[in-house]
Amino acid sequence: MKLNGKLLRFVTIPFLAAVFGGGVMLLAGRACSQALTIDPKLRANIEERIRKSGADVGVAFRTLDGRSAYLFHEEESFHAASTMKIPVMIELFHQGRQGKVKLEDPLLIKNEFHSLADGSIYTLDPADDSEADLYKAVGQTRTLRQLAELMITVSSNFATNLLIEKLGVENIRATVHAMGADGMNVLRGVEDNKAFAAGMNNTTTARGLLVLLEAIARGEAVDKESSREMIAILERQKFNEGIPAGLPAGTRVAHKTGEITKIHHDAAIVFAGRPFVLVILVRGMADIKESSALMAEIAREIYGATQ
Repeated sequence: MKLNGKLLRFVTIPFLAAVFGGGVMLLAGRACSQALTIDPKLRANIEERIRKSGADVGVAFRTLDGRSAYLFHEEESFHAASTMKIPVMIELFHQGRQGKVKLEDPLLIKNEFHSLADGSIYTLDPADDSEADLYKAVGQTRTLRQLAELMITVSSNFATNLLIEKLGVENIRATVHAMGADGMNVLRGVEDNKAFAAGMNNTTTARGLLVLLEAIARGEAVDKESSREMIAILERQKFNEGIPAGLPAGTRVAHKTGEITKIHHDAAIVFAGRPFVLVILVRGMADIKESSALMAEIAREIYGATQ
């Protein structure tokens, strides 16, 4: 991958606001009058590490005080993998705020979904999912809150598809757009093989995920209470081999990972002395241990330079 200095820079992004059902949601992307200069050694270290990996990498970093922002291929589109579950969670809380649903509402568990490609019915295989117990509950009910917990903390594909069907993909897309995070493009549920073969995939950019996580971190995704609850769910993430592995032990991290073949992402809110959001998207590395090590090293370098 060719490294382009124009793609690695400190930036300021304008403040955005959107109105949701009579309430105002203040969104990530606050303007900052002064952007700090990245340490040349840090820049060189990250560039060299990415070059040696041979992977396509997108990085978006910004401290919540708005004074430091580091972007590298932040607008490059990647298969979203399970990072698309973040906007699904946001939409769940959004509809809760609107009164359309309650998080304690029960939902019938059924393993039957319709392909985006042709509308045909498909089912999910527990062997291809990271969580299998939910499949034993077919015919029973689970609350929307329970499904959100499974979707984020253990990345249940089954829970994700159930929530997408309940909330509506167009509603999810509308919320993402209103938040100014159009780099996140949610088209469908997961494991839709016909749609995958047709190239109809969920995609994201590092910047898109940065915007979504900044809104949550600032208490501006839906409202403060909803944001607080979403942070708590993200903090219970079970897969911590990426960004968290590069941070000092005990550092609070609220994050969501995503992984499919040769795709590995991590998008995190890091509650350090200077809290920050860090998104790392990786494409082209077959060994998850290697991609995890790359993420951890980038996180370690950034943490050390900003704390």
